[in-house]
Amino acid sequence: MHPTELVLRSTRVLTPDGIRPASVSVADGRITGVLPHGGSFPDRARLEDYGDAVLMPGLVDTHVHVNDPGRTEWEGFASATRAAAAGGVTTLLDMPLNSIPPTTTVPHLAVKQQAARARAHVDVGFWGGAVPGNTAELPRLHRAGVFGFKCFLSPSGVEEFPALGPDDLAEALAGISRFDGLLIVHAEDPERLAAAPAADGSERYADFLASRPGAAEHEAVTRLLGLARKLDARVHVLHLSSSGTLPLIAAARRAGVRVTAETCPHFLTLTAEEVPDGATEFKCCPPIREAANQDALWAALADGTLDCVVSDHSPCTPDLKVADFGAAWGGISSLQLGLPAVWTAARARGHSLEDVARWMSAGPARLAGLHSKGALEPGRDADVAVLDPEATFTVDPAALHHRNPVTAYAGRTLHGVVRATWLRGRLVADRGRITGPYGRLIERTPA
Repeated sequence: MHPTELVLRSTRVLTPDGIRPASVSVADGRITGVLPHGGSFPDRARLEDYGDAVLMPGLVDTHVHVNDPGRTEWEGFASATRAAAAGGVTTLLDMPLNSIPPTTTVPHLAVKQQAARARAHVDVGFWGGAVPGNTAELPRLHRAGVFGFKCFLSPSGVEEFPALGPDDLAEALAGISRFDGLLIVHAEDPERLAAAPAADGSERYADFLASRPGAAEHEAVTRLLGLARKLDARVHVLHLSSSGTLPLIAAARRAGVRVTAETCPHFLTLTAEEVPDGATEFKCCPPIREAANQDALWAALADGTLDCVVSDHSPCTPDLKVADFGAAWGGISSLQLGLPAVWTAARARGHSLEDVARWMSAGPARLAGLHSKGALEPGRDADVAVLDPEATFTVDPAALHHRNPVTAYAGRTLHGVVRATWLRGRLVADRGRITGPYGRLIERTPA
């Protein structure tokens, strides 16, 4: 065992057994022990005493659109990973679309990896993409280390990443199930969307919400679960918005279907009733729904129907957020703000920081098979977020590390200030100052 190099100490350390006073010892980038708070440590070890701030596992965000290469004016690995570090996120998985080329072949993956290499301030992994005609590429991408495969069942919004029709979906999922891979799915039914009233030309949020009915999610999830049951395949429902789909997922899981599901900070903290007309910084697909729907999402997190909370950070340049809800780009920028946003709402509902860590660190790590992430315990990577949970701040978009100052959280006062972030025992963010880049490119590893 390597000698202790670093000790992180606090009266509040979030361990798998709860929050308690402790010292976290680190050597060679890994946690070697969670020791008594007042214990001794080697003189040669660096001590960082964070007083009463909470030491918690670094967040794992498995749903990030970095848009690099090809649309780096929207974000890019340098700015995205700086924002992640500032927000306590120590690992992110990049989605396969909105970049050019999309991650649908092994050569395209290599292009993406080259764009990220030497520019990552946190650890970065990659999802592959399942699109019509690339089924033969999926096992090759799997062997190359992607964490799974994303598909759309409705139009993605970019022409280079087309949706899977019913036959395409069956073909892709059958192929993925042969090597027990994971298909992650944007589940909205295109026929239900086509039948809904269009929001084109409207600045009214109510019109946009009507254009993306919950029935579209319900229909798509029903089809996905039926196919997963038939093939005994692993599937994951992305950015679940409509609470009407929750009973479907719970019932399927009880029946043995291997399904997981996520939701996002904006669905848990923002409501349709509060979105001003023309405020397309709130536009995303599926949409932010009503307060009663939000209550059901929180209940599903509490009872385990929903497995994790991840950002679905999908930024763009300000000019694409026109006031017309039909024409504006759909996506919410929140990578740096996910932890305080969720904690602010969670604490108001009586949830604990242990709950937040389960949803935003342990759960996503489990989804991706990241066995070295997601908890402060010996043998794991020394990925630590230092949070002052009682402190507040008001969101200033211009002060964020995101490339573009557009966010639905502008002007909101949030609880929870990230004081520092440690990645494998290296300080990568300290009171807003970002160091490095020290991030690594990571690959899927066998269970």
